[in-house]
Amino acid sequence: MYEQLTPPATGSKITFANGEPIVPDQPIIPFIRGDGTGIDLWPAAQKVFDAAVQTAYGGDRRISWFKVYAGDEACEKYGTYQYLPEDTLQAIREYGVAIKGPLTTPIGGGIRSLNVALRQIHDLYACVRPCKYYAGTPSPHRSPEKLDVIIYRENTEDIYLGVEWRQGTEICDRLIKILNEDLIPATPEHGKKRIRLDSGIGIKPVSKTGSQRLVRRAIKHALRLPKPKQMVTLVHKGNIMKYTEGAFRDWGYEVATSEFRAECVTERESWILGNRESNPNLTIEDNARLIDPGYDALTSDKQTQICQEVAAVLDSIWQSHGNWQWQDKIMVNDRIADSIFQQIQTRPDEYSILATLNLNGDYLSDAAAAIVGGLGMGPGANIGDQCAIFEATHGTAPKHAGLDRVNPGSLILSGVMMLEYMGWPEAADLIKRGLGAAISNQEVTYDLARLIEPPVSSPLKCSQFAEAIIKHFQT
Repeated sequence: MYEQLTPPATGSKITFANGEPIVPDQPIIPFIRGDGTGIDLWPAAQKVFDAAVQTAYGGDRRISWFKVYAGDEACEKYGTYQYLPEDTLQAIREYGVAIKGPLTTPIGGGIRSLNVALRQIHDLYACVRPCKYYAGTPSPHRSPEKLDVIIYRENTEDIYLGVEWRQGTEICDRLIKILNEDLIPATPEHGKKRIRLDSGIGIKPVSKTGSQRLVRRAIKHALRLPKPKQMVTLVHKGNIMKYTEGAFRDWGYEVATSEFRAECVTERESWILGNRESNPNLTIEDNARLIDPGYDALTSDKQTQICQEVAAVLDSIWQSHGNWQWQDKIMVNDRIADSIFQQIQTRPDEYSILATLNLNGDYLSDAAAAIVGGLGMGPGANIGDQCAIFEATHGTAPKHAGLDRVNPGSLILSGVMMLEYMGWPEAADLIKRGLGAAISNQEVTYDLARLIEPPVSSPLKCSQFAEAIIKHFQT
């Protein structure tokens, strides 16, 4: 089955049912060491994972690691430009769950990004990025402990699909001509808009299927959280891109109010229900005034539309969600993308799960990670219905490779996500406890040590940080 790989002699495959993993007690898990500092990060991380599983379960559970190759290491084994060999893709398909260190972006090859390629090839549509603060981690934010969010970023669509044409090419020029002379004039709402002739063109596809499966997974995650954290915020730029970003918002609400009707309430519905609960004699029209303060300045058609919305909500869900029942439901709301960048800093404790399209999610996840200590403390996962890959979220930092000095926190916390995904929370909790205690005790690598006030004079090596985490499992 494999050209140059030999799977472990012991262990079993992880399988999937209805998009969820079925995990044996000794799963075989492929790992990609990673480029650059991956040579330091992976041994440290694996040591922590194995120690946590052994501590939590004794000999009843363990992971059989299966080394596979991608990036520069794959080229060394498989040949020039073989950044992502079929062996690796087949192993991930077969065993279902994998974990990887940072990978280089190829230069001169045919793959734009190995990370994006892995997501698209395996249809890993949900990029999941928790951003949670560990006490003692240096942060540029005044109150980083208030931020505890999980970003669900759509992984396969938007401009990251990579459908674009370079300026000046024949196809690009033809496309601009068709748009300017045919399609734009045939769409009255575009008026006299024209695309400059010296433009490059990129396509931004956003599908109902892609949007709804992401929001569906985000809502299912919210159901597993404590009640105060059961909130899903749809992040979009729908005020400008109405048929892509705006559609993402609308399709997200559709999932919430149809497939999860018993479990969800929208923010606007909560206003309508709350108004009646506060004043049972409130008229439909006065309720409409309260949910839309500009009501009296609207046209009669718009006023009628809002009154119909109020009546429909009260008729359809008052029995199931009224009389404050909605307060026990998952709250689904939406925020404009640029606004949420401000609000995760000024009002971070008001948010829990942020569901977003690809580009917005890329920016937002890094911005949130910065608040809680940077990408060195930021885990990540790419999850689909038949596969999941957990990954360090930072780059390869080749100048630090082999020096045993970089922070393995991102990869280790990605392993925590993997263990939780596998249904092994006891091992995951040990690692979180050990990492938090090590940081609080200022047993940290140089990147954190230099930012702590006053700076830590004797930072730990990468391998030593792993040992400190293990030491603090029972702290």
